[in-house]
Amino acid sequence: MPIEFRLPELGENIVSADILKILVSEGDKVKVDQVIMEIETDKATIEVPSEVSGIVKKVHVKEGTKAKVGQVILTIDPNSIEKMEDVKKETEDRKHETEQKKVVPAENKKQNAETEKPKTGLYEFKVPNLGENIETADVAKVHIAKGDKVEVDQIVLEIETDKATVEVPSEVSGIVKDVKVKEGEKVKVGDVIFIIETVDVSKTKIEAPQAAVETPSRKEVQAVKKHEVDITEFSKIPKEVDRIKHDLRNKAEALFDISKTIVPAAPSVRRFAREIGIDIHKVKGKGPGGRISVDDVKAYAKSLNEQISKGAIGGVGLTKEALPDFSKWGTVEHQPMNNVRRKTAEHLSYAWASIPHVAQFDKADITELENLRRQFGKKVEEVGGKLTVTAILIKVIASALKVFPQFNSSVDMENNEIIYKKYFNIGVAVDTDKGLLVPVIKNVDKKNIIQLSVELAEVSKRARDKKLSLEDMQGGCFTISNLGGIGGTYFTPVVNSPEVAILGVSRASYEPVYINGKFEPRLMMPLSLSYDHRVIDGADGIRFLRWVVNALENPFLLSLEG
Repeated sequence: MPIEFRLPELGENIVSADILKILVSEGDKVKVDQVIMEIETDKATIEVPSEVSGIVKKVHVKEGTKAKVGQVILTIDPNSIEKMEDVKKETEDRKHETEQKKVVPAENKKQNAETEKPKTGLYEFKVPNLGENIETADVAKVHIAKGDKVEVDQIVLEIETDKATVEVPSEVSGIVKDVKVKEGEKVKVGDVIFIIETVDVSKTKIEAPQAAVETPSRKEVQAVKKHEVDITEFSKIPKEVDRIKHDLRNKAEALFDISKTIVPAAPSVRRFAREIGIDIHKVKGKGPGGRISVDDVKAYAKSLNEQISKGAIGGVGLTKEALPDFSKWGTVEHQPMNNVRRKTAEHLSYAWASIPHVAQFDKADITELENLRRQFGKKVEEVGGKLTVTAILIKVIASALKVFPQFNSSVDMENNEIIYKKYFNIGVAVDTDKGLLVPVIKNVDKKNIIQLSVELAEVSKRARDKKLSLEDMQGGCFTISNLGGIGGTYFTPVVNSPEVAILGVSRASYEPVYINGKFEPRLMMPLSLSYDHRVIDGADGIRFLRWVVNALENPFLLSLEG
């Protein structure tokens, strides 16, 4: 039975991908782990291998299009290879038997040798069973006409029910004598839609010579070989018919009996709803039995837009405003967003709209820390890393998460739960020419600062070279965004959902600080903490930030409390 190869899970919060390249075509033979396509998400380019071996029956997507996780990409028949081998083996066996028959026995009376002679018969092709409670269907497309030659498994008709569009294959080979339906007509299960003149194999007798034992000529042997192959193929027709009926029945059950909650809407209506971003399950149909039409979808979309414009969706309270025609004031240029920028915009819009943000600020005196960083910097460089403030902060934050576990959590509003994580993975925002990427350093609590410095240098380089994998960007607990290398004082970073906090770091500068009755020049680094107020209160927010400041000013605190 054909297997539907679907787009696999691509990682956390990734629901679709762009089809870059399809490496197989219909009729190709594929093996397990053979790369069959290349896809691109907002995070990486991925080669997708086949999970089965077989023959590609159909390619459902095209290069340059977008596919969703779970969408059918290919239909592969794993049995086709076995069938091809069986036919080949049986044909070879028949040929071998024929070659062994080098003589024809002679008798005193006429002997009759058997051969095949095709006889014609009319076959009524009827609408097959389409599934439980489905009695009628619309003829969407007719692929054959009177006089056409058809083969077994050739698609001859497309019919559309209220649940799906189904391609109907021919159950026999032959010549189309009559087409009894037209596109757009409605047919019932069991209705005759084609009449096909098929071939029925029967046996007739021809006289063999009365001569003594003789050897057939080479031409005669070849004719018999060809004849034997034809017998092999015709003998398979009844089995093929049974197999096709079985496959159709299984396909119908898979398509139509999956769930009783499927909404009543034609495939064209479902497709229209998907194209304009509407969940068909939320649309109320006005047709018989609640059947949904295109007009129903349009009406629902219009109502939804009106609610959005009034600020009634999501509680955001924003009024949707159309952009003006900027070209009225001068020359403009339109450029499409790349995948990274588009996904960043979508993700941060969701995070800002769904998370009640609070931001708090402080400064850390890193004068002594900077002296230590310069003192041990060469030692880190010797092993391929760079001792940066970010590398040190990764270790500091992991220790702070142990002291303040509410910062190492996620909010599940659907189940009214707070999920506390017992691992410590820190994401670091990296500025690239494609946009902001956040690789994640795993198990920070189990690594020292030298190891973290080396790993941070490696993932930052991979990010800029566009070589990050999906695994490199998943599983974060907390994010650090350091803009100190560029400049600025304070900023309010957006929490990277489903995390609950993010630390922004700005450029350190020398400032006069009053110490022991006098002002001293100290290197002060501005810190900005944004957090999710649903799980973190203001008092906890400032305690966390002060702990980070103290750890930077007194590194021994990492060993004492972290």
